[in-house]
Amino acid sequence: MGRFADKVALVLGAGSVGPGFGNGKATALLFAREGAKVFGVDRDADALAETASVIAAESGSFESHIANVTERAGLDRLVLACLDRHGRIDVLVNNVGGSAPGDPVSMADEVWNRQLDMNLSYVFHSCKRVIPIMVGQGGGAIVNLASIAALRFFGPDVVAYAAAKAALIQFSRVTAVRYAPKNVRINTVIPGLMNTPLVKARLVHERGSGDAEKLIAARHRQVPMGRMGDGFDVAEAVLFLASDAAKYITATELVVDGGLSATCVAPGAG
Repeated sequence: MGRFADKVALVLGAGSVGPGFGNGKATALLFAREGAKVFGVDRDADALAETASVIAAESGSFESHIANVTERAGLDRLVLACLDRHGRIDVLVNNVGGSAPGDPVSMADEVWNRQLDMNLSYVFHSCKRVIPIMVGQGGGAIVNLASIAALRFFGPDVVAYAAAKAALIQFSRVTAVRYAPKNVRINTVIPGLMNTPLVKARLVHERGSGDAEKLIAARHRQVPMGRMGDGFDVAEAVLFLASDAAKYITATELVVDGGLSATCVAPGAG
C-alpha cells in the first residue's frame, strides 16, 4: 500500500511539453505509484495521453481530462468531473504556469494579463472550487508550484512571471492560515533551474539562440550543486507536502533549487 492509497489527487498541468518528464508528468506518475487515483488535467491532449500511457504501463490509476484551467467554465467542469468519478478530492496540485520575457515598458498589456491568469489567477479559482470540497470531507492538501524567480532576479526579465509567482507564495500562506482550522493544508514548492523538456521546447529559443547544449551547460554552472534538478526532484517535494508525513506543515515553502537562491549570482541563463 502506498502513501496515497485510496486518495484522489487532482493534478492540474499533468502533461509535458516534450519528451521526458516535466514537473506535472513526474508528479502524476509518482502519485500513481503511491496508490493515488490520479485525475490529470492538461490543455494538450497529446501530452496528457503520454502521461496516461506511462502510468498505464505501471498499472497505475489515471484519468485524463482536457481543459484550459485559466477558463472558469473549464475549471467548473473538471472539478465536477473529478467529483462525479471519485466522490472526493484529497489532493490538489496547481502546476500550470509559464514565463514570458519582458519588463514593464516592453511587455504588452495582454501578455501581462495572460501571465497573471496562467500563474496566479487560476490558482485562486481552483482553490475557490476545491477548498469547500475538502472542508466538507474533513480536510485535504493543496500544493502550489511557484519559482525562484519569485525570490531572486536571475535574468532575463520576466517581470509578470516573477510578480505572479511571488504573489502566489503569499496567496498560499494567507489561504493556508485561513483554512488551517478546517484541516486543509496549503504549501508551495519553489523549483529552481530544472532540466525538464521545457528547456529544449521553449527556453532555448527565448534565451539560448537555438543552442540547447550551450544553454543547458550554462544553467548547470549556475547551480551550487553543479547541476540542474529534474521533474522528479520537484515531484518528490510535492508528494512530501501532500502526504501525512507533512501533516503538521502548512503555510510554508519548500525550495528545490540545489542551493541557487541562497547565492548571489550574476544574471545569466536563468
